[in-house]
Amino acid sequence: MADNARARKLADRIQVVVAETLDRRIKDPRLGFVTITDARVTGDLREATVFYTVYGDEEERAASAAALESAKGVLRSEVGRQTGVRFTPTLTFVPDALPDNARTIEDLLDKARAKDAEVREVSTGKTYAGEADPYRKPEDDDAIEAEDDEDGAGA
Repeated sequence: MADNARARKLADRIQVVVAETLDRRIKDPRLGFVTITDARVTGDLREATVFYTVYGDEEERAASAAALESAKGVLRSEVGRQTGVRFTPTLTFVPDALPDNARTIEDLLDKARAKDAEVREVSTGKTYAGEADPYRKPEDDDAIEAEDDEDGAGA
């Protein structure tokens, strides 16, 4: 069992090797604008998961996924050659969900901004239902204590 630091170093190296190999050696026309975002290696250094994103629509994503699957052997050979580990990890390519999550968060933030603007517009020129400052202040506490003292002294 390898330690986590070695697995992280190997994952970082795999990420760089796969990205460079895709850029320089893989000439598949189906391969779109692919970015390797992350790589993770299991603790025994036998399996590597490579996360990627593809710029484009769903059809380009599917074509790029097929191109990555067909280039898996070349990429694994290059990883083995450049890393020098005893056993070259098997590569699994997984589309990264980060852009979709970021898009969802941006949509939610836009909705929140619109609601805030709506509330700000409605509240313009309005006044408070009660006093302007409904919170007690220290001088109010002194007055209440004085009243309590007067009530307690008379009883």
